[in-house]
Amino acid sequence: MSDIKNNNIQAERDDFASKAASLGVAYLDKTPKVIDNSVINIIPEEVAKKNRIVVFGRDSNAIQVAMIDPQDINALNMLRFIAEKEKREINIYLVSEKILEELFAFYAGPAEMVKEAVRSFSEDVKFDEASDSSHTDRSNEQILKEAPVAKLVQVIVSHAIEGHASDIHIEPMDRDYRVRFRVDGVLHVSLIIPKEIGPVVISRIKILSNLKIDEKRKPQDGRFQLSHNGNPIDFRVSTLPVIDGEKIVMRILDKDKGVSDVESMGLMGLALENMQAAIKETYGMILMTGPTGSGKSTTLYAMLKILNNEERNIITLEDPIEYNIEGLNQSQIKPEIGYTFASGLRTILRQDPNIIMVGEIRDGETAELAVHAALTGHLMFSTLHTNTAIGAIPRMIDMGIEPFLLSSSLRLVMAQRLVRKICENCKIEVDLAESTRDMLMKEVENISTDELNKYGIDLSKEIKFFKGSGCDACNGTGLSGRLAIFEVVRITEAMRNIIIEKRGNENLLTEERDRLGFLTMRQDGILKAFLGKTTIEEIERVTESRVSLEEENN
Repeated sequence: MSDIKNNNIQAERDDFASKAASLGVAYLDKTPKVIDNSVINIIPEEVAKKNRIVVFGRDSNAIQVAMIDPQDINALNMLRFIAEKEKREINIYLVSEKILEELFAFYAGPAEMVKEAVRSFSEDVKFDEASDSSHTDRSNEQILKEAPVAKLVQVIVSHAIEGHASDIHIEPMDRDYRVRFRVDGVLHVSLIIPKEIGPVVISRIKILSNLKIDEKRKPQDGRFQLSHNGNPIDFRVSTLPVIDGEKIVMRILDKDKGVSDVESMGLMGLALENMQAAIKETYGMILMTGPTGSGKSTTLYAMLKILNNEERNIITLEDPIEYNIEGLNQSQIKPEIGYTFASGLRTILRQDPNIIMVGEIRDGETAELAVHAALTGHLMFSTLHTNTAIGAIPRMIDMGIEPFLLSSSLRLVMAQRLVRKICENCKIEVDLAESTRDMLMKEVENISTDELNKYGIDLSKEIKFFKGSGCDACNGTGLSGRLAIFEVVRITEAMRNIIIEKRGNENLLTEERDRLGFLTMRQDGILKAFLGKTTIEEIERVTESRVSLEEENN
């Protein structure tokens, strides 16, 4: 069905492109992520909707205008007037009705919603601090549902989803509230909300999440679901008391966006081969490590997707369930009722599983149960918060796992970080300082020719470096989307001996990893920069190195 749908969409695009070519105009096939208020308001909303036209871009020479009918005489006369007023040319783009409606949505941006909320605040939203608490909650809830603040929250959420944000931060400052979106792992300020509106926005989100709106002294956690373009989106909500009030962070969980495959995520070479070999084992443990937000769970989902078939009983314990995958038995833990990773693991071992995924090993009890499950005929996947793949081994021993049990159960340890990819629309070649080039070449000089061949890299030829110059597609950042850099360590017989005899000495394990030619995350990242997938600056950012990256002056 999805193939038919995709074919229909492509056919529609081809028809529009042909029509645009016959009319001698360009074709806009997707909505820009951002349109500046000063740009879209070149044509007032009422006039734009009447004539079915929208201004979506502007540069020093021209204004970009989207139209349903590029032959509309009235609209063209108006555009001539605008061209004279703005002293710029008009570039016309043919668009579909769907794209045009999405462009119209930019008129009702967050800034306008804030102004509307401020205007109505003094009239519509009045909190009676002296009234009975339960009565106040009910009246506030009714007010908030009807007030423009409810629409403001909807607009903030919609813009975050459309901007491909993973998190929304709403936080009090000295004089106002700041709204930030995390896009491709980096926070950007999206909106400033007046001080008097901020607490009402917080209360609205609390009501959606079934949290206590009068409890501001301690953190609360909740969740809610909204529909965006017919697609249900889950939000995981966390509140935190801070010095100026209360902060809220919302994690956006789009369960229907699907799970990528490991190759498209960036797993390559020997690391990919070792992962593929490990998941073919009938029992044992595969550990994924990294900080929060490094994509650990997504990679585990991608591995489970490979193994997912009718012959295997795959059960997961998660907090939260981030993706729905057909064929998996996914269970959400609930610590508040005593359903933890440890208690859940005991239960699912009685459910005749072949493969188990535990969202995170947080304590010794869960670690012990996971190791025993891996030794009793189950393939066990889990995550751990350590900075390196090798670091997972001493960490498990510190949790109380006997070295001989760990050495018998562990098959593979992986670590990863997410880096931003270079925008393909504005990708340009850059020159790095000679000292930087030399340092990078030194870091990869010990990598085997066989491994370099798997990446498609020939160090005997000149290596080119790239960056994005900035365009509309990437909002001027030069970066769009993310991929992972990996460290994948297969547990060998020599490593098992170090785990047992030296209690997993990290230095000895690291030496053995290097002897075997397993790449570090940094080496993997440098090779991906050599391939033009990301920038050296991004690798420096996530691996916390301090190499000078100044470009040569031409």
